[in-house]
Amino acid sequence: MFLGKEHFFYYISGYIKKLKIMKRKLFSLVIPAFFATAVVISCKKDKPLSSETNEVTTTKDGNQYAIDTLNSKVEWKGYKILKSENTSHFGTIKFESGDVTIKDGKLESGKFVADMNSLTSVDLKDDAEQLGKLNGHLKSGDFFEVEKFPTASYEITKVTPSAEGDYNTLLDGNLTIKGITKPVQFKANVSVKEGEASIATEPKDINREEFGVKFQAPAENGVIKNEVTLQINVKALEKK
Repeated sequence: MFLGKEHFFYYISGYIKKLKIMKRKLFSLVIPAFFATAVVISCKKDKPLSSETNEVTTTKDGNQYAIDTLNSKVEWKGYKILKSENTSHFGTIKFESGDVTIKDGKLESGKFVADMNSLTSVDLKDDAEQLGKLNGHLKSGDFFEVEKFPTASYEITKVTPSAEGDYNTLLDGNLTIKGITKPVQFKANVSVKEGEASIATEPKDINREEFGVKFQAPAENGVIKNEVTLQINVKALEKK
């Protein structure tokens, strides 16, 4: 069918308007999608180190106690092949700081920060050369990389009284080593008297690989077990 000039220009004008509307719709869809993609990429780039935590139910409503760093420590033990006294090293880590909340004579909450530069072996204390080698290796990038991660911590997230076994309390908390946080539960004996609180946990096996400590010695030197035993001993004094 032949169109006159007026009809032809009217037809073209309508077609151009439709194209403009389609462009606007396409633009409105593409731009949000672009920004959504940019946000996802940005989040991936800024992703923090691994963090799996317990929900915090504790409070700081109560009397504040400060850790006595001279009389508090973490005891550790690592093993080769089998867990026996003949195939292990053991030592201590000092605390840098920490606080505990006590209410009505009971533990409410607490956080303990360990100084990883203080890590040392006790079983080699009489052999300065071997002690220096082992301590240096444990603090290196092969193990705890203390230059990059100078502290580790344990924050109590829940306190539950227990009447079973040798321990009077269950502590749920978040253990952070090398920037990686995992939920860890300890059985513990907790006591509070005359302005002093003490917390002594059970020896607890921790899988070091879950915290990024993945070094394995050559087979001829003995296979290093993934389990490291940790025990927390804290004394805290009421703040005046």
